[in-house]
Amino acid sequence: MLHARAEAMASALSRRGVVQGDRVLLLTLNRTEFFEAVLAVNALGAIAVPVNFRLTPPECAYIAENCGARAVVTEPALEPLVRAVRALVPALSLAVTMAPDGAGAADSSAPVAEGFEGFEDLIAEDGEHYAPRDVPEDTPCLILYTSGTTGRPKGAVLTYSNMAAQSFTCIRALQMGLDGVGLLAAPTFHVAALGSIAPALQLGTTTVIHPLGAFSTTDILDTWERERITSTFMVPVQWQAVCADPTVKDRDLALRTISWGAAPASDTVLEAMAETFPGALNVAVFGQTEMSPITCVLDGADALRKIGSVGRVIPTIQARIVDDDMNDVPQGEVGEIVYRGPTLMQGYWNDSSATDAAFDGGWFHSGDMVRADDEGFIYVVDRKKDMIISGGENIYCAEVENVLYGHPRVREAAVVGRPDPKWGEVPVAVVALQGDGPDLDAAALGRWLGDRLARYKHPHDVVVVEALPRNASGKVVKGELRESAPAAHTG
Repeated sequence: MLHARAEAMASALSRRGVVQGDRVLLLTLNRTEFFEAVLAVNALGAIAVPVNFRLTPPECAYIAENCGARAVVTEPALEPLVRAVRALVPALSLAVTMAPDGAGAADSSAPVAEGFEGFEDLIAEDGEHYAPRDVPEDTPCLILYTSGTTGRPKGAVLTYSNMAAQSFTCIRALQMGLDGVGLLAAPTFHVAALGSIAPALQLGTTTVIHPLGAFSTTDILDTWERERITSTFMVPVQWQAVCADPTVKDRDLALRTISWGAAPASDTVLEAMAETFPGALNVAVFGQTEMSPITCVLDGADALRKIGSVGRVIPTIQARIVDDDMNDVPQGEVGEIVYRGPTLMQGYWNDSSATDAAFDGGWFHSGDMVRADDEGFIYVVDRKKDMIISGGENIYCAEVENVLYGHPRVREAAVVGRPDPKWGEVPVAVVALQGDGPDLDAAALGRWLGDRLARYKHPHDVVVVEALPRNASGKVVKGELRESAPAAHTG
């Protein structure tokens, strides 16, 4: 069924002039038709460009113009957004919309909005079948735009060989078997979703696609129980919420592998996961969009022994930990991890300067500051751009945040730098609180930190917020915090 529908859609797109190398935007929520559209676009040798539906019309228009898209596939809920984007980008001449509410072929008679063609109508129409393309493995199949937490988003160009290598990594890391049932809870525009569906398609296993909306632990637990889910990936903030759900230990679950990534996990969250799901392998997967995305894996057998690590570099890629001059740092010292390998993107679409900078010295610069222990296990210290230099001392925000998560009143924590006339820069903690008690201020936090953290790493201010701003990947948007934290109310 999937193959037949994707081929029918490919034929319809071909009849409308979509050819090899064309870029097609995908603006949808989580639904099966998204993957049919991706496969149809790729069957023509064209490039699928999934777009974050939470972006504003100008942000989406920038992506459409940057990649030179000529078509867009969407759904009724997002038609107003697509109309606004098309008003800004006239080159988007073809717009296809899916049936409402994921009804699919069962509701193919539903009226189609003016200016759009119906997804189901295209699949059902008769006409010439598309001519099979000879598409080399190093051909681009996806352009995935980075989250853009700082500056304009960049389009990472991923090839068919990138995704094949990613599939092999997932199959090994998650110990995927032919009887597995995976839950896809990540947004389909994110590399975590596309990277997990690729091995499922190779193996022919079942994937349950979870609808998007406000995150509900009840909905997730009900789905795990009802669908007999054996493997699932979530970001740490979601695992934190699930582990805190009072019903989780009473559920009849079939989970064999639980995995996390896309954002750092505190020791507190990892310990809660181990306690809540003692019979499941807790696998950490680490990487980034530009690497398709996995670069490091912490196998379940090492999860408790190496808590806080993201694991070891996967066998199929090369990695080094280097200083600013591309010299390897001694074992145990902090440096930037750089990569080569078959999952590495071709570059950034239409951005040669960013590509050249990312590949400076012949290796891909991840921007992640890490250290390695004597067994080769990698520990992420911070993002290079998030490091604070205060009075000549390096302060790694992730290290401070990890300690803050141990405070009984802290539900969420982020640390950012603030300009300071004496020290150059000082750390500021932005926290969301839990439980009862007085607000947390810098003096009280400093007393609690005591011998837990060196004095020069202590936050100079505490900003209390309802919740930290996060992007669709679950990552804290630190650029927003840097702008608002200095002016916000401090505890």
